[in-house]
Amino acid sequence: MSIINTHTQSMTIAMNLDQANELAGSAVDQLSSGSTLGSPGASAQAIEDSSTLSADNMRLSSASENVQNTLSYTQSSEGYLTTFGDVLNRMSELVSASQDPTKNSSDIANYETEFTSLQNELRSMIGGSSSQIGGNTADPSATFNGSNLFGSTAAGGLTVQIGDSAASQITIPDINLQTGAMQSLIGQDSSGNYLTSASGSGALSDITGAIQQVSEGQATIGAAESSLSMTAATLAVEQQNNSSAIAGIGDTDIASESTQLAKYNILEQSSASMLAQANLSSQSVLKLIRQ
Repeated sequence: MSIINTHTQSMTIAMNLDQANELAGSAVDQLSSGSTLGSPGASAQAIEDSSTLSADNMRLSSASENVQNTLSYTQSSEGYLTTFGDVLNRMSELVSASQDPTKNSSDIANYETEFTSLQNELRSMIGGSSSQIGGNTADPSATFNGSNLFGSTAAGGLTVQIGDSAASQITIPDINLQTGAMQSLIGQDSSGNYLTSASGSGALSDITGAIQQVSEGQATIGAAESSLSMTAATLAVEQQNNSSAIAGIGDTDIASESTQLAKYNILEQSSASMLAQANLSSQSVLKLIRQ
């Protein structure tokens, strides 16, 4: 049928051209941004899922950072405990040497001098108030971010968030060396004199007890490090899985979308060409009018 007011063929082709333009524009947006979520056709569910997973990943990232910081804390503690063990072993040697009846008073004095020097080293690292270790208050050098590694805390330990829920926590118990045998070993009277000497009758017992305290501390730290290492590995896997899921939801498939863009460009060109042909077909109506 030859008509003028309503040219349905041209309208259909124009609609196809608009659709090809829109699809090509969407493909360009996805290729330029690398994301499908910013395009007009993105589903609300996909955007919500991506946002939820991204929030989860942020919490997991924070938990992972907490774990790594705590591992540094435990490694620092472990290093000091190793040093304590070495110092105590040398002190036990000095106690044995000072009790050798063949040594003269000058030898004994030298042993006592070194023994006191080692006590000073332990006292300066562990630190404590006058009420805890006697003498003058000693600021501990064995600290991590300002916290004494070998004192007591009101909470009884260091609690760390290791997951994306409030229940995901791990607590590292206090390793308090300001008490027990170690306290006896580094304790002073009100004049600043040590209560234990190399030649004293209780020296070896104090050292043995302090070595036991250090060993127990090393076991505590070792267990915490093992747990934290496993937690770090688990968090890394969770983050990787979340990232993969986010990528699956929102990342542009470059190869596929490039192919689609080429297709839409061809459709645009062919639709434009066909629209021109359809518009020319109306010229036949004019010829009928002229006749």
